[in-house]
Amino acid sequence: MINLDGEAIRRSLGDIVASRLSRFDAFDEIESTNSYLMQQAGPPPGRFHVAITDNQTRGRGRHGRVWRSPPGSGLCASVAYTFDTQLRGLPALTLAIGLGLAEALDGAGVPGVRLKWPNDLVAGDGKLGGILTETQARPNAAVTVVAGVGINVDLGPEFRVGADRALCAADLAGFATAMPPRDELAARLIDGVCAACVGFEDGGFARYADGWSRRDWLRGRELTIETTRGPVTGIGAGIDVDGALLVDEGGGSVRHVTSGSVVAAGATGPRA
Repeated sequence: MINLDGEAIRRSLGDIVASRLSRFDAFDEIESTNSYLMQQAGPPPGRFHVAITDNQTRGRGRHGRVWRSPPGSGLCASVAYTFDTQLRGLPALTLAIGLGLAEALDGAGVPGVRLKWPNDLVAGDGKLGGILTETQARPNAAVTVVAGVGINVDLGPEFRVGADRALCAADLAGFATAMPPRDELAARLIDGVCAACVGFEDGGFARYADGWSRRDWLRGRELTIETTRGPVTGIGAGIDVDGALLVDEGGGSVRHVTSGSVVAAGATGPRA
């Protein structure tokens, strides 16, 4: 089993993150890094509490889904960050974090990662990773966000699903031309999450919308999205400046979807 070197990761963090770090916990094994941080007191405003492992036994995704990966096959990290005030459009932070992670992977020598609204990282046409954001209410209108990230590093051939299935499992070992050192990769991913939190606090999602759109995996695809008001079907038409998914329903009608799960995504057609 591969275990992370917590001290090496901490030494590799960027200056901005290192200067704002309130606490850093590395685990050989833990049920869920997000659950762990949700049980802790949030860090002071503007500070980070990080938890990381390569063996998460009860990982969680959106809507209570389970995140499973063999021990040592991936990276699971969570970052708690406290905002001074309740920000407008906070759900779009998940999208900003996705872009931060994709850019961090660029810097680690893994270019070409794309983003699937609202919380998946895609390599080729496979799910490379996912993001889960949760909030803790704090006194005086402050709010702590816990952002969890799971990245598949090397699942092994028996866990990779053929490309004939929509959004099959993908990993860095099957996608990257050269694998970055695992501790360096972990530090870059943490930097990406933290930078997105700070940038979002300064300027909201609008500053990320263009970069996110350039990596939009759903644009031009036939979609079915489950929402609380029923299914939405149409062609992916990008995202709005507030992070909403735009769906072209035909006849000049474009639906803004602010919350939901994409349950089907067909092949890409001609793109505008």
